[in-house]
This record gives sequence, structure tokens and C-alpha cells, in this order.
Amino acid sequence: MHNVFHISQLQKYVPDPNHIIEAEPIEITKNLTYEEHLVQILDRRVKQLRSKSIPLVKVLWTNHTSSEAMWETEEDMKNKCPHLFKVSSTSFEDKTYFKGGRL
Repeated sequence: MHNVFHISQLQKYVPDPNHIIEAEPIEITKNLTYEEHLVQILDRRVKQLRSKSIPLVKVLWTNHTSSEAMWETEEDMKNKCPHLFKVSSTSFEDKTYFKGGRL
């Protein structure tokens, strides 16, 4: 299968004022690049290879939608954004957790 279509499948565009999309301005440097910042970690998973496991995190970056989120290695994200991975002082030590929710 080829990802082509016939011109007969095209339809005339009817302008609609609701189709206007407001874009946020992006700060572009002199060398025509821009810096992206981590917005949120959406998911975690472990990719299992034959001899090792690679922890991954799904990262949402600025200027992107959640459908464009990317899987990055957890180690790289810890190096770039260590404040997101710090364990809080109120960790599991002062709370009691039960498997299955029963005593």
C-alpha cells in the first residue's frame, strides 16, 4: 500500500471563523533554535531487553501536545531535571501500606 490519494478525494475548504488557532509565541534564538522545557511526566515503563532493563518515562515538552509526548530514558531525565525525581522527606517510613488494602 502506498500513502497516496487521488485528487478526486479532495474537497473544497469552506472558511469558518472557529477554525482560527491561537498559537503561543516561541522565543527563537539568533541561530534559529529554541529551548524546550519539561512540562510533565505522563507515564513510566521498563523496556526489557535480553540482558538488561531500561527504565523509561513519557515526557511532555513545552510547545507540544500530549499526543506528541516522547519516551526518554529515566537516567537522561534525572540528569536534565533532578528536581522531579527527588524523594520527598515524607516517604514510606511514616506511613503504613497494606497489600490488598486489608490488615
